[in-house]
Amino acid sequence: MPHYFDRYINLVGDVELKQAFADSLRQLDRLDKSLLTKLGGVTYAPGKWTVKDHLQHLSDAERIMSYRTLLFARRDRTVPACFDQDLLVANSRANKRTIDDLIGELKTVRASTKMMFDVFDNEELLNRGVNWKSEMSVLAMGFAIIGHQIHHLKIIEEKYFPLL
Repeated sequence: MPHYFDRYINLVGDVELKQAFADSLRQLDRLDKSLLTKLGGVTYAPGKWTVKDHLQHLSDAERIMSYRTLLFARRDRTVPACFDQDLLVANSRANKRTIDDLIGELKTVRASTKMMFDVFDNEELLNRGVNWKSEMSVLAMGFAIIGHQIHHLKIIEEKYFPLL
C-alpha cells in the first residue's frame, strides 16, 4: 500500500476497479446540487476551501493524477513534478462558477479517466511509477483517484452540511 495514498485507497469499497469507477460516477450523480449551491461560497473555518473550491480541486487533481498514471502505464520513467494544490485552488476562480458547471466538469473528467483505465490490460495495471513521494502501480492510482473523490465529498458532508 503506497504511503500517504493509502488514506484514499482505503476509502474505496472492496470491489474491482471498473465497479469502483461506476460507483464513483453514481456518487456524483447523487450529489444534492441544491444544497451544494447554498453552500457554494461558504467555508466552515477561516482559510478553508469553499465547496466550489473542493469540486474544482477534484477535477484539477484528477487531471494531474491521470497524466501521471498514463506515464506509468506507458513505462515512461519521468518523475512528474509535484503540484501546489492551494495555489491551483487560489487561481481557479471556482467561486465564480456554478455548482452545476463544476459537477459537470468533474463528471466529464471522471468519464475520461474511466475510459483511460478501461483500455489498460493487466500488465499495464501493474506498471509502476513515482507519484509524489510514493511508488505506485497504475491500479493503485485508479483507486487513489476514486478515493480522493470520496475523501473530499466526505469533508463536504461532515464539515459543510451542518452549516445549513
